[in-house]
Amino acid sequence: MSSSEQEVSQSRRALMGGAGLAAAVVAAIPLAASGEAHAAGTGKVQKTVSTITTRDGVEIYYKDWGHGQPVVLSHGWPLSSDSWESLAFHLANNGFRVITHDRRGHGRSSQPWDGNDMDHYADDLAQLIEALDLKNIILAGFSTGGGEVARYVGRHGTKRIAKLGLISAVPPLMVKTDSNPGGLPIEVFDGLRAGAIANRSQLYLDIASGPFYGYNRPGAKPSQGIIQSWWMQGMMGGHKNTYDSIKAFSETDFRDDLKKFDKPTLIIHGEDDQIVPIDAAGRASAKIVTHAQLITYPGAPHGLPDTHKERFNADFLAFAKS
Repeated sequence: MSSSEQEVSQSRRALMGGAGLAAAVVAAIPLAASGEAHAAGTGKVQKTVSTITTRDGVEIYYKDWGHGQPVVLSHGWPLSSDSWESLAFHLANNGFRVITHDRRGHGRSSQPWDGNDMDHYADDLAQLIEALDLKNIILAGFSTGGGEVARYVGRHGTKRIAKLGLISAVPPLMVKTDSNPGGLPIEVFDGLRAGAIANRSQLYLDIASGPFYGYNRPGAKPSQGIIQSWWMQGMMGGHKNTYDSIKAFSETDFRDDLKKFDKPTLIIHGEDDQIVPIDAAGRASAKIVTHAQLITYPGAPHGLPDTHKERFNADFLAFAKS
């Protein structure tokens, strides 16, 4: 190849790379607000091998691993489906089909300005399930994802569901109210919002390197890989989307949703969860979902799917196979 031909070839590659970058940038720009967003929509859900487009025009990224009975996993704030990769890999290697998705405004999904609330999250999940025509599902959520699962049941029922799981999950209600005196003061969540505005990147580093995984406890051995992965996933999410989601996970009341849980349910929670304290969350949910199996991990932090990976994977697989 002559030098001039090499220059043309390099220019073409640069142009194609630039076009790909431009497309990625455009995809990341929040959708323009066009009035109040509505969770319900009309029309057909569009699907590719790794995305669906919801009826209100939001692109939801998903992974689809393995073969067998479907397991659908909803992630926590401000993370993405990548946070489930250990359990998803384990289940897919043990005879299950595992679907994980990036919530709207998180990970590789669209960043709409509006609709960053539990009703939209649940309806997006329902449209993903519909687009993939999933049935006999084991549906589980971690932290904020547990709220998404609860609201899905509240809005869409359990016709397609075989089993349910709540892992370090936010239900029944995180914030302290007159009817929920054991919740956390609103000032806790105001502090998160203030931190996100002041320096979102630093806030995420502080959470991941501190209470989320219990790395602030004496004798803890922080994993820089886990910390950096958490930070990276968080920073992939939209600023407005993750900001709005704080209200969604902290102030949404899931008590009526939990009353509609009529399938076998697994609740797993760490006894040293500093993010979603167990008494107001896992134990409180088990009092509403009276048939649930509650497993508590002594000394375990919020992020137990990583810190207690072997036990957690084994417990979840046993429940899935039961």
